[in-house]
Amino acid sequence: MVRHVGKPSHPYIPNSVPEIKQEMMLEIGIKQIDELYRDIPAKLLLKKKLDLPETGLSEFEVRKHVECLLSKNETNNSMSVFLGAGCWPHYVPAVVEEIVRRSELLTAYTPYQPEISQGMLQALFEYQSMICELTGMTVANCSMYDWASALGEAARMAARVKGRNEILIPEIIHPERASALKIYTDPAGIKVKQVKHETESGQLDLNDLKSKISDKTAALYVENPSYLGFIETQVEEISKEAHAKNALLIAGVDPTSLGVLKPPGEYDADIVIGEAQPLGNAMNFGGPLLGIMACHDDMTLIRQIPGRIIGLTTTQDNSKQGFCMTMQTREQHIRREKATSNICTNEALCAVASAVYMALLGPQGFRELGETIIYKANYAMHLLSQIPKVKTPIFRSAHFKEFTVNFDQANLTVKDVNKKLLDHHIQGGKDLSNEFPELGQTALYCVTEIHSQEEIQRLAETLQEIVGRR
Repeated sequence: MVRHVGKPSHPYIPNSVPEIKQEMMLEIGIKQIDELYRDIPAKLLLKKKLDLPETGLSEFEVRKHVECLLSKNETNNSMSVFLGAGCWPHYVPAVVEEIVRRSELLTAYTPYQPEISQGMLQALFEYQSMICELTGMTVANCSMYDWASALGEAARMAARVKGRNEILIPEIIHPERASALKIYTDPAGIKVKQVKHETESGQLDLNDLKSKISDKTAALYVENPSYLGFIETQVEEISKEAHAKNALLIAGVDPTSLGVLKPPGEYDADIVIGEAQPLGNAMNFGGPLLGIMACHDDMTLIRQIPGRIIGLTTTQDNSKQGFCMTMQTREQHIRREKATSNICTNEALCAVASAVYMALLGPQGFRELGETIIYKANYAMHLLSQIPKVKTPIFRSAHFKEFTVNFDQANLTVKDVNKKLLDHHIQGGKDLSNEFPELGQTALYCVTEIHSQEEIQRLAETLQEIVGRR
């Protein structure tokens, strides 16, 4: 029997035929569509009619309309971007994008039939292997959500391993990262204490560290480079202080710095975390990001690491290599009470992109990348420091990629400076005046391999002009 119904009310919405809609409402026991939204407070509901055309648009017309709206945006392709602070402008080679677009890889979801996903598993295995080479560690999982979630998971991991309830972190840390840490640690009863920094250099205050670290401390967290871009030169001493109290050392790193800076494994870090977005992943308007987590070859640590670890094995007759999920400590794979974390869908596609990127660069490429970033960042600091009434950097330390610029003497706010820079198609640094009010009107600038000498000079000239108007 053929069922005759009326014409659909919308060409792109399934079951939009009035008779079918009425039948569905009758089935679930409502008379009006509005009844589906009765749990939403009335003040939050839109009272007016949407400004949409009476007749539907074709696919071509919708595309043109959306492109017109998007053309009002400015991106790092149409302007100079000196903004970093957790999501940085780096070059993504064309081959990275080409490979991750392949149909067998193009999913951000986790492989739920791992035995038949050998290609994806191999790519993730290679990602883990290269993260270990880069950080100087021996075991890595196949990624976290981002740096912040990796920090939260590392803190809880350390507390489980040590049976202690205290974590020490530097005073200078990304506030959003610290906020995420609090969200992770509060429910577990873990206390987070901050260690002060030296006023002149920004380096961790070792005397304050010694006064706060104790037998209750599960782990000490240190970042190198720091959130404000300066390089922590006391990592060996900090590591010794942590281990003297039988605490773990958690190191947070920018992986692009590891071609020129000592990897955490060489100063005895127990857990390494960081952000892999710079490794072949575009900024994408702020996400998705890709958290790094690695540790030493210690089964006490490995069994507590969140997420999954991909392993390499052989078939039963030893004739072929195969890849498998060796460790799966998420709650969907083992008894919930034994799970280390509820970390679920991770950024698998982002990890594949990073694997391709790292394979392309190799050890020499990473060294050249790090050197280029240091040269260009220092060139920018030198030019900006020549501008009267502008101070950069605030701290007397070597910097990598990011550095602070203060406008107090120019009697300008960072907000005003950034607004005027935008008039010249330049995105200035992140405003730190609310995060670190003690630093005054200070911005955090970022310079990477993508910034040309001309761009850096234009930034300096534009800032000179802005400051000169005062």
